[in-house]
Amino acid sequence: MRIGNLLPLVGALFALYIIWGSTYFAIRIGVESWPPLMMAGTRFLCAGILLLIFLLIRGHRLPPVRQIFNAVLLGFLLLAVGNGLVTVAEHQNVPSGIAAVMVATVPLFTLCFSRLFGIKTRKIEWMGIAFGLAGIVLLNSGGNLSGNPWGALMILIGSLSWAFGSVYGSRITLPQGMMAGAIEMLAAGVILLFASALSGEHLTALPSASGFFAIAYLTLFGSIIAINAYMYLIRNVSPAIATSYAYVNPVVAVLLGTGFAGESLSGKEWLALGIIIFAVVLVTLGKTLFPVKAAAEPCPAEK
Repeated sequence: MRIGNLLPLVGALFALYIIWGSTYFAIRIGVESWPPLMMAGTRFLCAGILLLIFLLIRGHRLPPVRQIFNAVLLGFLLLAVGNGLVTVAEHQNVPSGIAAVMVATVPLFTLCFSRLFGIKTRKIEWMGIAFGLAGIVLLNSGGNLSGNPWGALMILIGSLSWAFGSVYGSRITLPQGMMAGAIEMLAAGVILLFASALSGEHLTALPSASGFFAIAYLTLFGSIIAINAYMYLIRNVSPAIATSYAYVNPVVAVLLGTGFAGESLSGKEWLALGIIIFAVVLVTLGKTLFPVKAAAEPCPAEK
């Protein structure tokens, strides 16, 4: 591979591995001075507006109404519910590293929903599901999540919503290119801010400088740059490489949380982290690591 092609690939992988992994830490910093739904809504609304303006200036047109509706639905499933509940859970003192470990189970749930939609699966992938469920049980049996069952439930529901939205989104017509992400983020921002108003959230004081920095980081890096990096990888590399962020992000999040936020994991939680990452590897790389052997074809009869 030439350097000209290698640099964008390395940059995109860095964005997914490091930037998306660091968003859990940024959320943890942000919710210290922002109400959670308000912060998530502001993040996505700003990102959606900036990206939409950029696309319109570049000459892109708004897609048909049906595609807009589909993108709004995905924005609700992936960002408003999926990311919004994670933000609320971190506001309720679920450590950022633990939240990332729980979200790492998304590929496992995606496999289950894929089966419901008639997509074939393999035994190695179901083995990954079994390991992943064991890791979730272990993670919730002691330590940070055992004393916060509501936080664990919110992250679990958010992961299920993200997984279902990912599978459903692959079966509907969406706007082309970055326009889909712009509409999804706009929709999520409006939904989350509406939910914030309904729940009575309000600022009791001006957010700190670190709170504003968290919003800016999540808007530019966590939303606009990382989402477009993911879209680039989907178009240019194998799905196994593109989805490999699922077992790198928890490691990055745990290291940042324990190194800079004073979070700590018990031995049982470290073990659960390893089991869940192993499960995600089986699901995402199982077809590559254990390819199906081609059936031997009978030799043609001699004439």
